[in-house]
Amino acid sequence: MTAPTARPTRRGHRSRWKTALGVLLTALMLFPVYWMFNVSLTRTEDMRADPPHWFPWNPTFEGYEAVLRDQLPALGTSLGIGLGCVLLTLLISAPAGFALAKLLRRGRGTVSFFLLVAQMIPSVVMAIGFYAVYVRLGWINSVWGLIVADSTIAVPFGVMVLAAFMSGIPGELMQAARIDGASTWRTFVSVVLPLGRNALLTVSLFSFLWAWSDFVFASTLNRNGDAVPITLGIYAYIGNNTTEWNSIMATAVVASVPAAVLLVVAQRFVAGGVTAGAVKD
Repeated sequence: MTAPTARPTRRGHRSRWKTALGVLLTALMLFPVYWMFNVSLTRTEDMRADPPHWFPWNPTFEGYEAVLRDQLPALGTSLGIGLGCVLLTLLISAPAGFALAKLLRRGRGTVSFFLLVAQMIPSVVMAIGFYAVYVRLGWINSVWGLIVADSTIAVPFGVMVLAAFMSGIPGELMQAARIDGASTWRTFVSVVLPLGRNALLTVSLFSFLWAWSDFVFASTLNRNGDAVPITLGIYAYIGNNTTEWNSIMATAVVASVPAAVLLVVAQRFVAGGVTAGAVKD
């Protein structure tokens, strides 16, 4: 009678250990986020305290006042770049994914291979190439140049996600649309796109986050522009002799809020969009 009762105890023991380990790992990963928030509320004279202040007992909101005073244009620029990147990415990747999944008869594997290779190219290498091209086009220090550059990272990802989803659409739906007289473009717009809501939202979310958090392209292609994104706006608080750490961390906290909100709101759509096309009936 004792053996059956020992198993649940062991299982409960393992479950508690796994829970404790998960909480510990989560705390370690979230600690930089907490420390960023802590420093954003720390006064300048307390920055070099030894031992450091693990909690802002004497907080200041000077950093957030500086963000609201100085960084609203940069936040607006980042928002415009992110939305522009989403629009351009969807305009290119949705038709390309449809063509790759339903129209291309040969070379589908080759195209997918090149899309994977495109995602492996370091951003620094691409930024150097963009700089040489933009100098001739006159796109240096322009918002449109950043939108195009950021889209080059999002488009290959978008094509692969959308192609994976569209390949799982039953051929009977496509055939029924053709019988009703729909052209290929009408079938794509009226049948395929409405079914691909989760995949489209996934591509849109990642495109926006890549553009929102971009630093390499911004620092290379738009360092001296009149409208700079928030990732470059942080440099306003870094001087030769002084660094306003609370303003820097406050800017980082404010810039992290839109990304966190989007991930929380769209997480169930992202889960469905990433796994779309993985399993076929």
